Amino acid sequence: MLAAYFDCPGGPENLYVKKVMKPSPGEGEVLLKVSASALNRADLLQRKGKYPPPKGASDILGLEAAGSVAGLGPGCKGRWKIGDSVMALLSGGGQAEYVAVPEGFLMPIPNDMTFIQAAAIPEAWLTAFQLLHFVVKVQKGESVLIHAGASGVGMAAIQLVRLAEAVPIVTAGTQEKLKATANAGAAAGFNYKTEDFSEKVLEFTQGSGVDIILDCVGGSYWEKNLNCLSTDGRWIIYGLLSGGEVHGDLLSRLLSKRASIHTSLLRSRDKEASTGCQQSFTEDVLPYFSEGASPHLQPFVDSVYPLHKIAEAHRIMEENKNIGKIVIEIPA
Repeated sequence: MLAAYFDCPGGPENLYVKKVMKPSPGEGEVLLKVSASALNRADLLQRKGKYPPPKGASDILGLEAAGSVAGLGPGCKGRWKIGDSVMALLSGGGQAEYVAVPEGFLMPIPNDMTFIQAAAIPEAWLTAFQLLHFVVKVQKGESVLIHAGASGVGMAAIQLVRLAEAVPIVTAGTQEKLKATANAGAAAGFNYKTEDFSEKVLEFTQGSGVDIILDCVGGSYWEKNLNCLSTDGRWIIYGLLSGGEVHGDLLSRLLSKRASIHTSLLRSRDKEASTGCQQSFTEDVLPYFSEGASPHLQPFVDSVYPLHKIAEAHRIMEENKNIGKIVIEIPA
């Protein structure tokens, strides 16, 4: 089969399409014929040699995929049949023609949704759902500051915060991105390049600050985050785009607000935890993606690239040009 590959860590130019062995589904696994996969920051880090796949996972890029069931391994419990349209969160291997997936990791594709749209759901939406409901347990009426609001996770988080009857506030780097987040439901948005987001957040919340911060930026934001975090607020770090070093008295500031820091990485969670999160998401959120549902949730697809142009897709993401998800279409 064909798969996205690189022989040594480096830039996007190291990526190419390689013919590799087609996987066979093991005990309790389903073979998925992949129609589309989406790009994630983890793919960029893995390509650079900074985020190796977990032990036993495929070294092929791709943390999510949508397609149809092509085979069933021994011990499958009969939930899926050949030809079913499904999507999946993966520990790797999605940017290939086939991938073997534990059957509990599969989710049905909502009615009237294309494979391209479905591929934009698993990683971003499950990340946002896990952060909001399993880690910080968002409550009705709370305010949530979402950094990188126009990213895949950001656009999902805005809608999930709204679904929880809480208030989403975002940061982004361009007016175009802020407009997109407003269209997705953000109550307020601030350009981190041209204004002090912490001051603007305090202004918007009438001085009380936000109850929750979803932070994929890390080190460079710590002081502004604490400035606009409420007393007893929860700050969750799930990425380190600006690095992990902190220069300053973080702990005293945190203590003075009785605030808490949480951290999370979806890829490294064990199978039981991941399956539990996906089951809750499937039951509580997935129905809202169906046509006619109210409120109606939707994945945001920025652009679609064929597998042989995966290097170009990586470049676009590295330049922070995308609003929503970049999807990779796999040849039939």
